[in-house]
Amino acid sequence: MEGADDLSLPKATVQKIVSEILAPASGVTFAKDARDLLIDCCVEFITLISSEANDIAEKEAKKTIAAEHVEKALKELGFPEYVQEVLAVAGEHKEQLRTREKKQSKMEQSGLSEEELLRQQQELFRSATDKYNSGPG
Repeated sequence: MEGADDLSLPKATVQKIVSEILAPASGVTFAKDARDLLIDCCVEFITLISSEANDIAEKEAKKTIAAEHVEKALKELGFPEYVQEVLAVAGEHKEQLRTREKKQSKMEQSGLSEEELLRQQQELFRSATDKYNSGPG
């Protein structure tokens, strides 16, 4: 695997995920070398799936790997039990993107220029500062 040394996952994030999975009452801890091994395994798994999905996309003359390519890769590599969860997470991600787009479009729908919005924001900050500085009363 060329350039594999550059690939990793954030150690703190992996540690947090593992800590959430392990029951605190069990007293079981996760050693750093075990965490690092888990990270290496995850990177290898991601590389395997993405490589297979890329091959599938290329066979279909596609330049973008889509969710269905990942789904086919999981099935072809013997991980069909992951498909349902992966598709559910992909759906959640799409929904989050739609929500984010709606929030962005609300600002655009205001009909105000960026300069006007900035002026209004500065006025609100100025008003809040004045109110804060005047103290209780």
